[in-house]
Amino acid sequence: MADPNVADGPAAAPASGPGAGTVRRGIGVSPGTASGPVVQVAPPVRPPADEPPTTDADAALVEVKQAFEAVAADLEERAARADDTAQQILKATVLIARDRSLHKAVGKHLAKGVGQAAAVHAGIEEFAAQFEALGGYFAERVTDLRDVGSRALAQVLGVPAPGVPELTGPSVVVAHDLAPAETATLDRAMVVAIVTEAGGRTSHTAILAAQMGIPAVVQVPGATELPAGTLVAVDGDAGEVVVDPSEEVVAALHRRRQRLTAALAGSAGPGVTRDGHHVALLANIGGVADAVEAGAQDLEGVGLFRTEFVFLSADTAPTLAEQTEIYRQVFAPFEGRRVVVRTLDAGADKPLAFADLGPEENPALGRRGLRLSAERPDLLDTQLEALAVAARETGADVRVMAPMVATAEEADWFARRVRENGLPKAGVMIEVPGAALRADHVLADCDFGSLGTNDLAQYTMAADRMQGELSDLLDPWQPAVLSLIGTACRGAARVGRPMGVCGEAGGDPLLALVLVGMGVSSLSMAPSKVPLVRLALSLHSLPECQHLASIATSARTATDALTAVREAARPQLTELV
Repeated sequence: MADPNVADGPAAAPASGPGAGTVRRGIGVSPGTASGPVVQVAPPVRPPADEPPTTDADAALVEVKQAFEAVAADLEERAARADDTAQQILKATVLIARDRSLHKAVGKHLAKGVGQAAAVHAGIEEFAAQFEALGGYFAERVTDLRDVGSRALAQVLGVPAPGVPELTGPSVVVAHDLAPAETATLDRAMVVAIVTEAGGRTSHTAILAAQMGIPAVVQVPGATELPAGTLVAVDGDAGEVVVDPSEEVVAALHRRRQRLTAALAGSAGPGVTRDGHHVALLANIGGVADAVEAGAQDLEGVGLFRTEFVFLSADTAPTLAEQTEIYRQVFAPFEGRRVVVRTLDAGADKPLAFADLGPEENPALGRRGLRLSAERPDLLDTQLEALAVAARETGADVRVMAPMVATAEEADWFARRVRENGLPKAGVMIEVPGAALRADHVLADCDFGSLGTNDLAQYTMAADRMQGELSDLLDPWQPAVLSLIGTACRGAARVGRPMGVCGEAGGDPLLALVLVGMGVSSLSMAPSKVPLVRLALSLHSLPECQHLASIATSARTATDALTAVREAARPQLTELV
């Protein structure tokens, strides 16, 4: 039977011309290999140059608001068909389409006589500039914001919305960047790979592609210049895209995929190194559908349950009963297994209608995560009580951790609150460098720590997670980030506390070996990444992992660290990744 990830037939006929046979390098964000013809995503809708001016600003604004509401309704309908991780992201995008301040900004341009389409574009670009200046979470939403604007423009102009065209066969989707509305609703049977010019390791495209098991490479120069129908081979592990590959290259990718499939066929059971050292392999999930899917897989539980989806689209704080029912559904598939819950990670950078603390100069460094919970302890207490009830009723081993913890005092306060609400295990996320440096003190009154490597890298390297030009600084192989992780693990060991990883680094099989060598006791990732990480562990002993950790942290650069570990790891693994 043909490999569904290698497209063939007339649609895959290679294009000729400049660049054929060349390799374009980007950043691999979702593992796997595939080849197929390029399908270019339609570019954003732009206002026409000859658009007539607005003569009735009030009437025009009513029509523009209707256009934004049509976009919001379409996104809600897409969310209803998406899994939980995608649903959470799409619901946040709906909030953009219904943002009154955005509508007001468009209204100001209409009042000046600007045409409807031009006014929408101008309002969106004003907000985009503000988001980029704010950085952090707001900068992450610029792609989403511009996608909403382009969809609203299409409504105003009565033209088709931008996005992925109808696919007639297995294809490689190529775009400048993919908005959540597009990535979340891709047909997995037809999309064999994703390639973008923009994006980063923790962009929505990267997160969703990994969750869906679609190979993806971002930051590929000139990707949108590839003609439709051009045959490309995509390597999501190496971050390479081969333009017009030879039959030998396609065959080699096919053989590599077959070898990987065969190697993973016997991958089962708990995570264990070659000499019997246990490392728990866990899933990152975003809601009920994710939980049901992960619960049916060969996993030891959940290492990160993001609870934001419960709150994100609510106009009022979810009640105790509402939360309890959702958590009961999430925990039910994991009776007797661990579920690590991250309490509400919101604040000025992820504003909630019922918990708006007001504008801040730098929201990414403001009152978010546990800092919001300290301002609104009623929200935290309701959430903790609901978690406790659901845990008792399902028999899941529920452990609760707080995001954005910086000091021992914050950790102590949270641990007391957790236990007062009837939950026995309290932990904290280590994603602030100050907490990593003082992990022994931060964890002294807690039961565990979990490294959020995405934010830890961002804060350590002073590089915005969504600033594509800074992707090299956000490489989890950066020796400075690895050294900080090692410091945190040693601090946890001094007070006898386990340290896990729930960031993207845990799903990289080579980096997983390094993390285990540093003392990490659990790894949480997209479920699709677990089998390869399990295999990597089974091929190496704990002393070998410790040796790889020493090699990585002693390296001068991120590239040197990866190269040295790859050369030192067992070839049974490196031949597959």
